[in-house]
Amino acid sequence: KLILLDSLLQENQMMANSNRHGDWPLDCKVYIGDLGSDGTRYELEDAFGAFGGVKNIWIAKKPPGFAFVLMEDARDAEDAARELDGSRICGRRVKVGYRMHFEYLKAEFLSDYNIII
Repeated sequence: KLILLDSLLQENQMMANSNRHGDWPLDCKVYIGDLGSDGTRYELEDAFGAFGGVKNIWIAKKPPGFAFVLMEDARDAEDAARELDGSRICGRRVKVGYRMHFEYLKAEFLSDYNIII
């Protein structure tokens, strides 16, 4: 049982370190919309880092205007989404969503672009 648990932990760690945001665990993943095309990793890390550790950031290029941030802790991800939604990040008023928002986002926006959450 210990070997299986260790194997699962290693697999989860590998997924969290992946540059493919579709592999990231949903409970620590935050969506940022209406970002514009000038947003940077540094600005996002600064904004989200106030809520806890940031493991990874993925910024869309085609189409631009949104990003995903992977937080180290699910509670930090939820807190960041709640506090940052509607705030100004990268010079824009952004929409920030946590796991519970992904189905809505997929139906309303991301499916138009065939983007995988």
